[in-house]
Amino acid sequence: MASLMTSTSPPPAVFSSRYRALSTGITALMVLVAFEYLAVATAMPEIGKELQGFGLYSLAFSGAVAAALVGTVAGGRWGDVSGPDKPLWTGLGMFVTGLVIAGLAPTMEVFIAGRLLQGLGGGLFNVAIYVLVARVYPGAMHPKVFSLLAAAWVLPSVVGPAITGTVTETWTWRAVFLGVAVIALPAVAIFWRGLASREPYADDEERADTGPFAARLAWGGGAAVGAAVLQYGSGESNYVLMAAGLAVLLVALPMLVPGGTLRAARGLPTVVALRGLSMAAFFAAEVLVPLMLVRERGLTLTEAGIALTGGALAWSAGSWLQGKYPGGRVLRLWGGHLLVVAGISVTALAILPAVPIWVAFIGWVVCGLGIGMIYPTLSVLVLELSKPGEEGKNSASLSVGESGVTVVAVAVTGAILTSTGAYAVCFALLVAMALAGALLSRRVTMEV
Repeated sequence: MASLMTSTSPPPAVFSSRYRALSTGITALMVLVAFEYLAVATAMPEIGKELQGFGLYSLAFSGAVAAALVGTVAGGRWGDVSGPDKPLWTGLGMFVTGLVIAGLAPTMEVFIAGRLLQGLGGGLFNVAIYVLVARVYPGAMHPKVFSLLAAAWVLPSVVGPAITGTVTETWTWRAVFLGVAVIALPAVAIFWRGLASREPYADDEERADTGPFAARLAWGGGAAVGAAVLQYGSGESNYVLMAAGLAVLLVALPMLVPGGTLRAARGLPTVVALRGLSMAAFFAAEVLVPLMLVRERGLTLTEAGIALTGGALAWSAGSWLQGKYPGGRVLRLWGGHLLVVAGISVTALAILPAVPIWVAFIGWVVCGLGIGMIYPTLSVLVLELSKPGEEGKNSASLSVGESGVTVVAVAVTGAILTSTGAYAVCFALLVAMALAGALLSRRVTMEV
């Protein structure tokens, strides 16, 4: 796709300086988003205990996911119509406000309200980043930009859970949320300076919204409700709720993704389908791995967490490779999915007592390397396959598809594990999803 910069692009040296300033700001904010994401999971047991809200424990997660779905749908179209600035700043404001509300919450209900605001703001912000990348950076730079965004998750993945655990145990979990809100201020300042240094967008005038935005937003709300009900039902082992949530998702999700996604039509529909398959397989397995290592192999939470840290570092390495060597995308997607297949399969062998623990650690590193190659490659492709003015809508479809399929995968494997304890069945389903992604990888191009 041709660059969306204006015809008066700056000289290479000047653009490089602007690229570094803006990229630094984006990275600083993504580090905080990643830290908050990881901190919630670590601190939630203490939060539920102090606020006496274990009955609403699952809603603290599923509610944020549901709100993020709505924010993603709204932010995608808003970014296409008005440019990325408005949804970016609105999303950041809501995210930080949600942190403050959660940090000061006197009850679990208020805490969940803060989480809903965080999810909504995060959805707006994340999809607007895609529009920003499309409007500011030349297409040749997209692989490096998305590699940088993936790298922003490395440090939080390594030290985030430990910092959160220490602060929660020695002081209070509230300091985690309020601390992130305070630290966000200098990060926002860095981002503002980087954004101010950019060249004018290719079209800074507001565009006419000719798309069925109200209907799309309504379907987004439906998908959010379905995801929340499915996730909540899984946590409560309520199969009636799970079935109801799944039914709503099956109706709403096809209305939010490109036509032909469910049958993996060539081009953009396959890109969206692959994001859902690959990320659902990876994240659902990531939920199972520490549980298996702790319950079946007797590891501590800290020891099991080392495996996840290894996967996060490998994800960053895979992203770096695709940024440094941007060619051969179909081959990279095919190979990345096969690495995920191999990684999950090897990790699952640790169910057997005779298999050394280190096998699981190596397996998860292989899986992380594969997903690191896949994720940013699909992000680049969705921008290349989008017409000018549709980057936000299509990026939103990418995120919505990922979230929807991931919710289903996590809920279904969780229900299977709860009712049967069959880790092998759960891992086999996820391997099948990743293998399907490998078989469909060639369909991201329009060539037969």
